[in-house]
Amino acid sequence: MTAPTSPSGRVLIIGATGFIGRFITEASIEAGRPTYILVRPGSSSPSKANAIEILQKKGAIVVHGLIDDKSLMEAILEEHEIEIVISAVGGEQILDQLSLVEAIKAVRTVKRFLPSEFGHDVDRADPVEPGLAMYREKRKIRRLIEDHQLPYTYICCNSIASWPYYDNRHPSEVLPPLDHFQIYGDGTVKAYFVAGTDIGKFTMKTVDDDRALNKLVHFRPPCNNCNMNELATLWEMKIGRTLPRVTVTEEDLLSVAAENRIPQSIVASFTHDIFIKGCQVNFSIDGHNNVDVSSLYPEEPFRTLDECFSEFAAKMGKKVHPKGEVAAQNPVMEAIAIAAMCS
Repeated sequence: MTAPTSPSGRVLIIGATGFIGRFITEASIEAGRPTYILVRPGSSSPSKANAIEILQKKGAIVVHGLIDDKSLMEAILEEHEIEIVISAVGGEQILDQLSLVEAIKAVRTVKRFLPSEFGHDVDRADPVEPGLAMYREKRKIRRLIEDHQLPYTYICCNSIASWPYYDNRHPSEVLPPLDHFQIYGDGTVKAYFVAGTDIGKFTMKTVDDDRALNKLVHFRPPCNNCNMNELATLWEMKIGRTLPRVTVTEEDLLSVAAENRIPQSIVASFTHDIFIKGCQVNFSIDGHNNVDVSSLYPEEPFRTLDECFSEFAAKMGKKVHPKGEVAAQNPVMEAIAIAAMCS
């Protein structure tokens, strides 16, 4: 089978104002697809309202509804002749997708459904609690999709291209450190890091590609296969100095996970799975229903971690020179925690 020559089909994106959802929505619009975003009726936070406005200005079409309202979702899918449905909802809404799956089954016009995955292969990864509970919910969505024989693609894009802190809400909320590194275990377990723009770009390439139909699409860019020690060395090159390294042991991570504080405990359980157990690299991509996105689109490059870290340094008020030296432009900027992501 070959890839489609041009984008087609109306797309409905649920969770478009979230971190991953915005990248997917922008990529859909940039690809020239009619792009609808589901927005909850009633008031929303100023930040969410602003995100909606920005997406509308770029070309997104707003429809109002609730993902767990089966009848309403059926009406939306039929009225707008939606062919592709992408869910990027957060953890608290994972099971709300059950009603969405039933609506997709009822209308029988959706040609591809991408549920909220955008991380690890939840059938292979096995984190400790409380992260395991979220994965069990995602597995439940997968099984319902498959039981109903709906056309699907599961996106397993692994880690976000930023500095992974186990005790923060989200890896994108902080820039790499300027005081010390936290190294998980011995720092040698590798993971794959993918920029948000690449998550959006490659996701949208798969949605009407027959080669990704009923497949798990794995994002494993060789250029971004790094361990914690390598991340630290790369960042030291960008800032031009060596930072102390503090070991966060397996016991430390398990202790935070066991405290069951949300979101810290969930992040700790996932960090343990990634950087201690090696859940992203401890299996090979085999079987008829698994495919590496790079094998589908070998001509499409990934943004490298080197590029991303150069951008992080620039966001911190520094000028990165070709050989890695940096010149501080504003010392105060070093202390500012800027919410950033390689974009």
